[in-house]
Amino acid sequence: MSDHVTNTATETFVAHRNLLFTVAYEMLGSAADAEDVLQETWLRWVKVDLGQVRDPRAYLVRITTRQSLNRLRTMSRRKEVYVGPWLPEPLLTAPDVAEDVELAESVSMAMMLVLETLSPTERAVFVLREAFDVSYDEIAAAVDKTPAAVRQIAHRARRHVDARRPREVVSPGRIRAALESFQRAFESRDLQGLLDVLAPEVVLVSDGGGVKQAALRPICGAEKVVRFIVGGTGKTEGTLTIDPTVVNGNPALVLRLDGEVDGIMAIRVEDARITGLYYVRNPEKLTRVAAETPLTLR
Repeated sequence: MSDHVTNTATETFVAHRNLLFTVAYEMLGSAADAEDVLQETWLRWVKVDLGQVRDPRAYLVRITTRQSLNRLRTMSRRKEVYVGPWLPEPLLTAPDVAEDVELAESVSMAMMLVLETLSPTERAVFVLREAFDVSYDEIAAAVDKTPAAVRQIAHRARRHVDARRPREVVSPGRIRAALESFQRAFESRDLQGLLDVLAPEVVLVSDGGGVKQAALRPICGAEKVVRFIVGGTGKTEGTLTIDPTVVNGNPALVLRLDGEVDGIMAIRVEDARITGLYYVRNPEKLTRVAAETPLTLR
């Protein structure tokens, strides 16, 4: 392959890299696996005869989708033996992503968990159609189905997601307000303050991956959630600090123990109160966050 062709392939891949990463991440819920998929996509892309490619973007999305589907099947086996609840790997996102309400909602922790309930093909079709407006013909080529079958899958997946997604799309400002109230009450051990900001039916899901302490099942109900939060942090040895951040397009909290990232807590807000808490402590899922956030000591 000539240097000119290699340079063209590289430039095209780099131009679409962010799109391809987001496609893979929304399908997999893992930034580490998404990066692996991009590496596999690149290795296949550089072997392609670019003269035969009419639409490089569609071609790259097709490769990424197929590699993600292969990776999904491997991940499903890993999840079968996973200790405790499985949560998506937190993805730090720029603050301006939170202002794009539709994009923020599509990558939110709550939505990523809804996508986990779809079959691999349903998830691929839903992500490509709903998040990226890929044509049915292009999706059909990516998932090896007919366009008519893809339309049916898209309809079924959309109905499934709509039945499980949050009832309302909440503005970033309202999410930040709820998070700030939660943080103040959390830091001051204000039990009533926590109860005031948590919905009575709130559910906390914590993911320690069998490495860090976490609840082995979701905790339901405001009083039980408060006891878990206050009781767990009360046993912490060292200096615990809490700072706001933006994860998966939405305001969240990063918890540090003696300056090192110890966990990420994302929230789901409805009617100005927190209905979902997603607490990721598995160190394997915090590597990327820790590398992208500076060590902080107060």
